[in-house]
Amino acid sequence: MPSWDDLALACPATQVIRWTGCATGEAVDVLVEVSAPPPRLLIFGALDFAAALSEVGAFLGYRVTVCDPRPVFATPERFPAAEVVVDWPHRYLDRTETDERTAVCVLTHDPKFDIPVLTRALRMPLAYVGAMGARRTHAERVELLTEAGVTAQELGQLRSPLGLDLGARTSAETALSIAAEMVAVRGGAAGARWASCRVRFTVARAPDHRPAGSCCIRD
Repeated sequence: MPSWDDLALACPATQVIRWTGCATGEAVDVLVEVSAPPPRLLIFGALDFAAALSEVGAFLGYRVTVCDPRPVFATPERFPAAEVVVDWPHRYLDRTETDERTAVCVLTHDPKFDIPVLTRALRMPLAYVGAMGARRTHAERVELLTEAGVTAQELGQLRSPLGLDLGARTSAETALSIAAEMVAVRGGAAGARWASCRVRFTVARAPDHRPAGSCCIRD
C-alpha cells in the first residue's frame, strides 16, 4: 500500500485523492494542493518568430526566456513577455535551471548556434525540444548532430521542423503551431482533428451542483 507521502508526491496538480489510513483502515478523501513554479520555455534566437512565441508561451503560463548572443537583436523592448539573455545558447543552457517540464525551441537557423545547444538539449530530461527550419535544413542538421556524436535515440526526441501543420504563414500563426505541438506533447496527444476522434460530452458541475459548462473527453 503506498504511503501518504508517496501519494502526495505523485499528484501532478491540485486534486482530491482517496487514501486508506493504516491506523483505522478507513478510506478518507484528502485535498492535495500542489504549488510548483511555472514550467520554462527557452527560446534560442531573437527573431520575429521568437517575439510571437514568447507572447503565446507567456499566455499558456510558461516562464519564457529568449536567449541570443547578439545584443542588437536580444533587447527587452522586443520581447516584453520574456526574460532576455545575451549569451551563446549552449552556454546559457549549461548554466540555467531546467526540469522535465521545460520546453526548448531553437529558432536560430545557424549551425554554429543550433548544433551545440541541440547536442546538449537532446541529452537532457526535457519535455520538448524543437528546431525551426525547412526539411532540407533538418536533414543537414541531422548530419551535423550525428557527426557531433548524437545518437539515433537522442535524435528521436527532436521535433524538426517544429510545430503542427496548421498552414501557418505569419509569425503569429507559426507561434500558434509551435505552441500547439508543445501542448500536444505535454498531454500525450497526437494532435489529430477533433472531428476524426470519438468524443463524448459531459456536464461539469461546480461544488454547489450548479451547472458549470460542458467539456469533451476523447475516447
